[in-house]
Amino acid sequence: MQSVAKPAPQRVLSVDVLRGLTIALMILVNDPGDWSHVYAQLDHSAWNGFTLTDFVFPNFLFLVGVSIVLSLSSRIARSAGGILDPTGKRSLALHILRRAFTIFAIKMFLSAFPHFHLGHLRIFGVLTRIAVCYLVAGLICLAVWNTRHRARTLVAITAVLLVGYWAIMRFVPVPGFGVPTHAMPILDPDRNLAAWLDRGFNAFTRAWLHTGSLYNHTRDPEGLLSTLPAIATTLIGCLTGLWLRRANGPDPTPIARHSERSSESPYFVFAAPQISPSQCLRGLLSVGTSCALAGLLWSHTFPVNKNLWTSSYVLFSAGLSLLLLALCYWLIDIRRLNQKPLGKALLWPWLVFGSNAITAYVVSDLFVEIALWIKVPAGALVNPANPAAPITAWLWTYRHIFARHDSTQVTSVAFALAFTAVCFLPNWLLWRKKLFLKV
Repeated sequence: MQSVAKPAPQRVLSVDVLRGLTIALMILVNDPGDWSHVYAQLDHSAWNGFTLTDFVFPNFLFLVGVSIVLSLSSRIARSAGGILDPTGKRSLALHILRRAFTIFAIKMFLSAFPHFHLGHLRIFGVLTRIAVCYLVAGLICLAVWNTRHRARTLVAITAVLLVGYWAIMRFVPVPGFGVPTHAMPILDPDRNLAAWLDRGFNAFTRAWLHTGSLYNHTRDPEGLLSTLPAIATTLIGCLTGLWLRRANGPDPTPIARHSERSSESPYFVFAAPQISPSQCLRGLLSVGTSCALAGLLWSHTFPVNKNLWTSSYVLFSAGLSLLLLALCYWLIDIRRLNQKPLGKALLWPWLVFGSNAITAYVVSDLFVEIALWIKVPAGALVNPANPAAPITAWLWTYRHIFARHDSTQVTSVAFALAFTAVCFLPNWLLWRKKLFLKV
């Protein structure tokens, strides 16, 4: 990672706040004190269905898509002449590739830490999916940036991914099991094409890389095939970023330009007309409502399912993301809540979390791994028969501080809240020093 003195200019504050809320909620739901005592909304749906926890990851990927467009806009604006020529496009493509590889490398380090037993690394995972979605969506945005109908192109690609994924899961026979809806339900947990491919991919890595594991042993919620609709989630965020960009400042008139840094033929740079903040808000609300309703309608034949990242799940979660972003946009970018003393105090923690979101997630993961690695005597409170028996520092902290009498849903969520607050502290120190770590 490298540090910079200040964040990129022309940020959309509502996006930063929502990113901070999302990463805080991600840490909260990932780290309860006792997985046997968790409120239903703070745990994933067992299979089909939707909880608050199921909303967290797609919302983060949605915001990754928004940030891709805002970051590209900022970098292009700072380039020579404020244009994206072929040389600049290659440079940005390499930047996207390096950043995606760095995120994946961090993920593999966290998978191996602290024992570094390399025989059972989980290649799939949250950071892997973020890296892949960022890479693919970023390169797609870069490819269509100077085209006349870039928004329509992104919509078309998103539609192909969602409809194509549904068609694959619905009509392609699963080897050894048969055709979905005929031989078995369309989303049978283990007898679906995504799970079959996950097992095949894991067998390949075991044979050739001598490592690999699946989160659910027979399938993985961040598996290979379900990454396709996850990319669609990110592209919806990219489309939202293009929409926000139109309300965030003037856009140049489409003209033919020739790069002084390239001998290639002149090319066209197309830009959409500017809109007002109120128009931007209405667009977020209308599209968000439409996406959520479309997802609910589609769920009757292709159920909402986070484990398989179904197309209905993409639309429903994206609709909620758009509506939540609309609320933040209205409060912060239109009503200027951040300029009022109470509003500034309310928004400050989420800005701190959002300013170094990946860092916050990595720190939380490291804290968990270290707490599970350290062994301490259980004590009479936990094990009266053998107080000297070793337990993890994680369990010791939970039982001795939060659940001295009994473990309940209240004590479990209290521990999660306290752990989220602990993870906030490193981000707060970075915020105070105006250090914003970029992967």
